[in-house]
Amino acid sequence: MEGRPPSGPTPMQEIDPPAMSTPSSPSQASTPSAVRDLTTSLAASLLSPEDGAAVPREQAIALFRRHLARFQASVREEFEAHRLHGTSAAKQLALHTDGMIRTLVDFTLDHALAGSIGPGARSLAVTATGGYGRGMLAPFSDIDLLFLTTDEPSADVSRVVEYILYFLWDLGLKVGHATRSIAQCIAEAEADTNRPHHIAGRPAAGPATRRCSPCSRPGYIVACVEAGAARFISDKHKERTARHNRFGDSPYLVEPNVKEGRGGLRDLQTLYWMCRYTFGTRHVSDLLAPGFSRLGLLTEQEAKRARRSWDFLWSVRLHLHYISGRAEERLTFDVQPVVGARMGYTRHGRQVGVERFMRHYFLTVREVMRLTHVLEPAVMRQALGPAANAPQADSAMRDAGFTVLDGQILPERGTSFDAEPIQMMRLLEWARTRKLPIHPLAMHQLIRWERRAASLRGDPEAARIFLELLCGTPPERIGRPPHSAEAENAAGEEVPSFHATAQDRRQGNAYWLHILNETGIMGRLMPDWSRIVGQMQFDTYHVFTVDEHTIEAIRIFGRIEHGAMADEIPQAYDLARNLQSRRALYMAILLHDIAKGRGGDHSELGSEIALDVCPEMGLTGEETETVSWLVLHHLLLSHTAFQRDIDDPKTILDLADTIQSPEALRLLLLLTIVDMRAVSPRVWNAWKATLLHELYMRVAEVLEGGLATTERDVRVARAKDAAAEILEDDGFKRADIDHFLGLGYGSYWLSFDQDTHARHAELIREAERHKAPLTVETQPLPARGVTEVTIYTADHPGLFSRMAGALAIAGASIVDARIHTLINGMALDTFWIQDAGGEAFEEPHQLARLSALVEQALSGRVDIPKEIVSAGRMRYGRRMRAIHVPPRVVIDNRASNTYTVIEINGRDRPGLLHDVTQAISDHKLQIASAHITTYGVRAVDVFYVKDLFGLKITDERRLGEIREALLHGLRQAEEAMTSEIGPPAESLIA
Repeated sequence: MEGRPPSGPTPMQEIDPPAMSTPSSPSQASTPSAVRDLTTSLAASLLSPEDGAAVPREQAIALFRRHLARFQASVREEFEAHRLHGTSAAKQLALHTDGMIRTLVDFTLDHALAGSIGPGARSLAVTATGGYGRGMLAPFSDIDLLFLTTDEPSADVSRVVEYILYFLWDLGLKVGHATRSIAQCIAEAEADTNRPHHIAGRPAAGPATRRCSPCSRPGYIVACVEAGAARFISDKHKERTARHNRFGDSPYLVEPNVKEGRGGLRDLQTLYWMCRYTFGTRHVSDLLAPGFSRLGLLTEQEAKRARRSWDFLWSVRLHLHYISGRAEERLTFDVQPVVGARMGYTRHGRQVGVERFMRHYFLTVREVMRLTHVLEPAVMRQALGPAANAPQADSAMRDAGFTVLDGQILPERGTSFDAEPIQMMRLLEWARTRKLPIHPLAMHQLIRWERRAASLRGDPEAARIFLELLCGTPPERIGRPPHSAEAENAAGEEVPSFHATAQDRRQGNAYWLHILNETGIMGRLMPDWSRIVGQMQFDTYHVFTVDEHTIEAIRIFGRIEHGAMADEIPQAYDLARNLQSRRALYMAILLHDIAKGRGGDHSELGSEIALDVCPEMGLTGEETETVSWLVLHHLLLSHTAFQRDIDDPKTILDLADTIQSPEALRLLLLLTIVDMRAVSPRVWNAWKATLLHELYMRVAEVLEGGLATTERDVRVARAKDAAAEILEDDGFKRADIDHFLGLGYGSYWLSFDQDTHARHAELIREAERHKAPLTVETQPLPARGVTEVTIYTADHPGLFSRMAGALAIAGASIVDARIHTLINGMALDTFWIQDAGGEAFEEPHQLARLSALVEQALSGRVDIPKEIVSAGRMRYGRRMRAIHVPPRVVIDNRASNTYTVIEINGRDRPGLLHDVTQAISDHKLQIASAHITTYGVRAVDVFYVKDLFGLKITDERRLGEIREALLHGLRQAEEAMTSEIGPPAESLIA
């Protein structure tokens, strides 16, 4: 009998305790005698005082429900008053649940079903399994029970089990259960399928509990021993790998899973199982107890840090359950501030409480990973024996102070990291050159003595080794096929095979940075690095913490260099093959976010830090200047490509004046690409690649002395000549060609290529021939990741806003727009749009709906504001709305010689562009182009505008009015969005 009820049980109810005194101290609530008193009182209340008969079932359920509410409220009160730590509270919940289960089993056997079951049912024992079996229980977790019998379960046993289960379900508890005989348990042990489920089993209730426990039966012990630990440990390793792949391969995801994620509670429990089989520990606490240090794997100080990690993670998990009212294990953005506040994290300097809390969390999971690095390989060796045909140390390695054990490198006896800190770096160098895994004892010593690495700052040998680990081996410059399997392998060729399979993200030179970071050596070599370890940014744009993002960027550039990403980013591979400043670029990638979290402009602060760090790391003066410049300008290209009009000559000239050299342009583009790609795979897409490529080519043209961007009239004339040539080939009459060439102003001819001009000519000719008031043309461009929507209609105020609203209703995100009013008074507007997944609209029904909505919006047959509000409700849940996006409006009259540039920062939402452009139209401004970029939930929309006379807006009073009007609208929208989240954090904490 296994499974759950057909209609899912309701979560454990949070019931107000009855009017009675609750324990005023943890000692009263947590002693076994207190639990016995509660259960004795419950058992007595289940019998009628007159005749000792059992009370009716409904009355019994009410009594149990009051008992359940009483002990739950008691533990919660003690925990939230900080009188119980997380692990203590979890143990108390399990202890009280034990008493309730025992009382229920006794009541069932002795009273509720006593007259209808035979003596065979007395062989039943109830065992707690899973997490509950380990004596710890979260408030809303399942209660896992194993019903055991000496023989095959009889009909009477099934009746008892059914009564107990339905009783618990009626209490609102979630129960996982199974019913088996001892023989079935032994068969499973022989098959090695479910041993952990039973070995963790803890006798909970029933008259036959002790003699029925499978662990007490010689046959079960023999079956477990014969099955051996090797297969079990291998299976647990595979199970953990699959779990990490599902819940996040990196421990530094900004919305981590406390229970299942890498470095979480389940990883500690997996270590427990491995040590349980290998060393005989019976509980996680045994694993971390002082006696465990006798094995020589952990010092008491290290075990103490691990105990703190265990307790911290349990405290976070309990807060998550209490806040959510369910078995929630993921620290999402909306609950992070609440959990942090409950645990006492407040603002400190420039760092807000939630970021301090999350940094503590990430440092904690790093401790768990350190523990894994130390213990797991030792367990594997104990279980599997020494490695076969493992390489041995040669004389050169021994002379250097290192040896090889089981194919893994470690220091020789007499080599002291404390006395010779440089040996820590030499160990990594030998491991890299010989492609050897690092022995767990060596990892242990690296972690133990990492503080001594501070003495290596400025040491030439340490700097040399660090740069070799950072930069890796340069790729072959000639003869390597960019798409070959060799290129893919080369990106990870320096990783010892022992580690390479553990995590795809740990490849190439990034592997060594992970080692340096997780052991703490990196932070000692560069104190500024230690400030970004575990540093998160409370937004939905960045997927990783700052240190993990940086190492990911290093990994990606290593793959680009070796051609492993030539299919995805071909331009980057072409540029990386001809680098002259390879070391400087690697160091710039390493330092580009080094000043995050300090307040102020992290690019400027990071540039100053680079001037101090680079010489210590052995870079030349020229390389240091290059690194500092790259860090200072590492956002320049992305800011220009996505937020400025690259058809404006001043934009290109200003950029060329800043960059000045083709090599600097190449370095900056590569840094921009790897920075964006390392944020998350979804941030980088074909459209952004296209914009960056176009910007790069235009700046490169100026830097290489090509056509000057100031020769605007010459470029316009050339564009017209090219369009005329194509139209003649397409059979246009000369009169039609001249008519089309006379329609557009200069900005139009510089905004599109000659093929697009030809398409526009055909569209306008057909519209005029049929006297169509509106023409909508859609063209998917999947290679660029967008769909181009061209609209030709009579120009009038508010036209852009209506079109933006129609596209928003259709679920389209506008990423770029060009607005042109022709000499004949018609508007020729072009939008580049993407769907919610960042891809082009391609399906015919999608394109047809787009055209229909534009037509309905322009004719007034759609209530745009109402439809947008409806779309906004469906788009964002609580976790997204929890991120505060302060509105900001910047008006710049220096970025363009012709236009006033308005930059708007606010929460991304359906209809934002409609509302903003409506406000701009209300102030009698003409929009020439719009550039839309999103960073998670934050949108940055940039508009190039003129007044009705075609001039820049220079009057300061009018500029102030425009700014305040836009800010007012953004604030209203933000307040409306925030008000939908629900009660403030204080009420959630209550």
